[in-house]
Amino acid sequence: MTLKQPALGILGGTFDPIHQGHIKSAQGVAKELGLEKVLLIPAHIPPHKTSEELIPHASASQRAAMVELACLNHPLFHCDTRELTRSGHSYTVDTLKELKQQHPEQPLYFIIGMDSLMSFTRWYRFQEILTLCHLVVNARPDYPVEAFNDETKQLIANYQTTDENQLTQRPAGKIFFAQKSFFPISSTQIRQDLSQQKDCSEQLLPEISDFIHKNKLYR
Repeated sequence: MTLKQPALGILGGTFDPIHQGHIKSAQGVAKELGLEKVLLIPAHIPPHKTSEELIPHASASQRAAMVELACLNHPLFHCDTRELTRSGHSYTVDTLKELKQQHPEQPLYFIIGMDSLMSFTRWYRFQEILTLCHLVVNARPDYPVEAFNDETKQLIANYQTTDENQLTQRPAGKIFFAQKSFFPISSTQIRQDLSQQKDCSEQLLPEISDFIHKNKLYR
């Protein structure tokens, strides 16, 4: 039985800063799967990012402001700041449970990258996550499935579907690999380049570049 409500896309991240790789990959998924809305959810303290290099450099309010700017000219995107107002670690399962309560009739498509898929079996309550949403993976040519560890291979064997119709026929529980669309853009590299006063106009939306410059970020 096909679900009547359109699916809701979800893309979480530190967004430090949000860049064209985030935007274009999410747009590609939305086009492929017919999504009309994608929530961009800035993370507070990503639990799986522990090294100092990966802790946010811009403040929570600055990262949220950049995401809001990215949404202004892209009606597909909507900024959701719930994780920034949550105390302590920000767990994906808690966010998805809240969203499921708010949108009980809509299937949730949680968009992740191949790097996140490789560590997914180590995420907090990852099995419960799959009861709340479908995982939509942004496939990348430089991440061959053969390189995955045994736990990830088993996860894919158990949950993968290549039929996007299955995503609309059940509310959760499938892993779907989106069409390969690789944008080799890294927030870490952008921060390093900006600290050296290099031009990042191709990697960033103009309004994001302006915000970074005005607020003297990543110097």
